[in-house]
Amino acid sequence: MIDIEFFMKSHELKKMVMAGSLKGSSREDLLALLESFRSKEPTVYNIETTNACNMRCAMCPRTTMMTRIVENISRDIFVQVVDQLKPFPNDLWKRWENFIQTQYGISKNDMSENHFFLYIIPKVIQLHGYGDPLLDQNMDYYVQLLTERGFCSYFSCNPANINVEQTARMFQNGLTYIKYSIETVDDDLHKQIRGKASDFSRSFQKIEQLLEIKKKERYKTKVIITMLNLNRKDQEEDFCRLQEAFQGKDVYIYLKSEDQLWYRKEYHQTMSVHWSEYCQHPWMSMTVKSNGEVAMCMEDFNNEIILGDVHKESLYDIWNGLAYAHFRRDHVYATHGIKCSARCDMDMAGDLI
Repeated sequence: MIDIEFFMKSHELKKMVMAGSLKGSSREDLLALLESFRSKEPTVYNIETTNACNMRCAMCPRTTMMTRIVENISRDIFVQVVDQLKPFPNDLWKRWENFIQTQYGISKNDMSENHFFLYIIPKVIQLHGYGDPLLDQNMDYYVQLLTERGFCSYFSCNPANINVEQTARMFQNGLTYIKYSIETVDDDLHKQIRGKASDFSRSFQKIEQLLEIKKKERYKTKVIITMLNLNRKDQEEDFCRLQEAFQGKDVYIYLKSEDQLWYRKEYHQTMSVHWSEYCQHPWMSMTVKSNGEVAMCMEDFNNEIILGDVHKESLYDIWNGLAYAHFRRDHVYATHGIKCSARCDMDMAGDLI
């Protein structure tokens, strides 16, 4: 989830910052304005249920740079976090849909990268980070808990790890969205991109099984298929072949801009609203990592910027605490030396002043 109220309230200010039309205003002025729009109630973007992964993806810094201990979040901590959150009321969500259609021109019935970010991501509690949730045996319980509490749930995973019975239980428990990352219809090339544990053929068969179960049992889970635009020479053709493979099947499919360009130093153009605008996470969302630490966002693969610990503090106290205040100031002042300044594709607000 993201704080959609903050996003809407700060939208005109964001346009001014990005257009360079805040001349005469100081960084302190900008910080004060952003703070005036920020809710004191925390919103959680994602809960990293596990940071375990058996893939070796060429485009992921986890493959060569992650040094933190591999662990799953405890059930007690997961429940404790969810207990502190509230789903959006329907009237707020309707205002948001009108805002997106007016400001971005994207219909709620669209199917695209920016539709996914603006209509799906804001309303779900995301259950992945730098790991594959299919490796966490508690996932069906977490999905059930979120459903019972009125939340939409979602996670992205590697289809090679599908256990059909486990995933069907999550469908039954009310999983709202599940996204499978598929990079090519060629098995050998898939292994080159995501590691030896992956391929297309077996993954496709398992997804077909799940789609049949979904249809038979009338489960509501939306199955999403995505391919990363890695700027390969045959990228468009490969995506067309992927679309053909799923033609006529009940899936939401789109080509996704790469979001680790700094890692591969492959700076091709992004088509994503999310990566094109400056980072708003310090004011609109927080991330809970698999060890219970609270980070600035899910992209902090080594937990370098830790703003609290849910074992010791409430989400409210972390969100409104000194560490977060200092971090927000770092973004407005474009502080060098933090992870956000060198190892993220997104601008900080201060970079544009």
